[in-house]
Amino acid sequence: MNLGDVSLGCAWALVDQLAREGMRHSCLSPGSRSTPLALALERHPGIQVHVHLDERSSAFFALGIAKATSDLVAVACTSGTAAAELFPAVVEASQSRVPLVLLTADRPPRLRGTGANQTIDQVELFGRYARSYIEPAVPAGPGDEEAWALAGADAARSARLGPVPGPVHVNCPFEEPLTPSPDVRLPDPGPVEPTRLPASPSTYENLKLIERLAATERGLFVVGGLARPEPAILDLAEAMGIPVIAEPHSGLRLPGRSLSAGTALAVAMGEGLIGPPEILVRFGAYPTSRALQALDAEATYLVVVGDEHLDPDPEGRAHERILLPDRSVASGLGRAAPETGRVRWTEGADAASRRAIDELISSWDEPFEGRIARDLAAVVPEGASLIAGSSMPIRDLDGYMAPRSGLCVLANRGASGIDGFVSTALGVAATGAPTYALSGDLTFLYDIGALVWNARRGLHATFVVIDNGGGAIFDFLPQKALAEHDRLFTTPHDQDIGALCAAAGAGHARVERAADLTTAIEAVAGSSGIQVVEVASDRRLNVERHEQVRTAVARALSSA
Repeated sequence: MNLGDVSLGCAWALVDQLAREGMRHSCLSPGSRSTPLALALERHPGIQVHVHLDERSSAFFALGIAKATSDLVAVACTSGTAAAELFPAVVEASQSRVPLVLLTADRPPRLRGTGANQTIDQVELFGRYARSYIEPAVPAGPGDEEAWALAGADAARSARLGPVPGPVHVNCPFEEPLTPSPDVRLPDPGPVEPTRLPASPSTYENLKLIERLAATERGLFVVGGLARPEPAILDLAEAMGIPVIAEPHSGLRLPGRSLSAGTALAVAMGEGLIGPPEILVRFGAYPTSRALQALDAEATYLVVVGDEHLDPDPEGRAHERILLPDRSVASGLGRAAPETGRVRWTEGADAASRRAIDELISSWDEPFEGRIARDLAAVVPEGASLIAGSSMPIRDLDGYMAPRSGLCVLANRGASGIDGFVSTALGVAATGAPTYALSGDLTFLYDIGALVWNARRGLHATFVVIDNGGGAIFDFLPQKALAEHDRLFTTPHDQDIGALCAAAGAGHARVERAADLTTAIEAVAGSSGIQVVEVASDRRLNVERHEQVRTAVARALSSA
């Protein structure tokens, strides 16, 4: 038995333990030092390996799989800058509480700080963004496998069980030789033992809060992004006649159960067109839109719920913090909540606002970006996943998507970056779910390497890309007044998206009229591979259209 065999045996013990803990997917980029990890992952019958040239893309691809499945996913790479390339996805996974196991190959500790080739200091490379750092000893002989198996168990449980789920870094040092003997034999894989998630408190009965909610006619629930939908929140709201504004990636924007024009109503409350809530209870992550964020200051009494998200009260405005899981609080309060039988105080305003929005944006022939978001969310099939890009797409989806069931909306809202969007969406597609994605042109171009690498690899996904010639979000921000607005902020491009798709091997269609979007999406629904529907948009007209919608809602509310 040579040292390559020993290294493979240790890597196998690590990988097999992760498989026993329920891991079914891994992402891998090529490299020499990571040979034992690569072979262990590839040869394990219980793990599907997705190979990527670019480590940054690989990590975001893994993030997409983990977000879609809520399961543990591994990312493996060689040493040096390859490991550093994982950092952006590690940040997003940490901030959005996604369990990843980062398997970075490394030189043995004796070579650190010596200038050895492809060697950097990988010890605790990801700092506080990793839930824990684990480094098993360099494989030296038979019997070392036990320590590597223990590393796998520790990594899986730290990533999934907490105290808060997130990425875990396992740094794997190997001596040369790195390749095993041709006839090396590996143990049979062990039985899967799914990790048991810790039970959350089953009840949380705060009679004082229940009394407050029952006594006011103007209570409101706001639900930000959730790791998983929590229907108990809607059940509590229905029992007490409290309206719910649910962001799309909460999984709770459902017909008849949440407000249809929630963001528009939040704007109206901030502008005094509707009275603000007296009691506001927020579940989930901090809201995406500034209008919903501003309601914190408008409410007489603010309650912030949840312990599974990055601090959902960054401004420190909450009068009451409940540091328990959303479902525990909602189900516990629901047991004590009285049936009020009252109609939600926003009922008429919600219907009037939705009607005004839909009638106006449906009358425009050019593709208004809010309508693109609305129509895409409506047309994707039951059981599909829709991944929304940061900047304007997630905001337009929040502002214009009508409630519907059977749709899983995902977004990288932990750190809210645009990097790795294409990779994340393709990771979702790798789980087999019908996958659709909505992004701006810059977000799509930023991660174009993922399209080039994956377009011919058997994945199926449809991307709707809004081509408005740059970063449209800056047209809504104070930077729009600067002379350097275009050059430094919107960064217009002259890329031919159709030509890029053709070069990569992806399908492409371009839409110039709003009414043609649904037809274009339906036309590619049965197509194989990656399809890109490019939608032309006038950036400056888009700003005017948003303002016209706002005016139409105000008019509808004043006459309601």
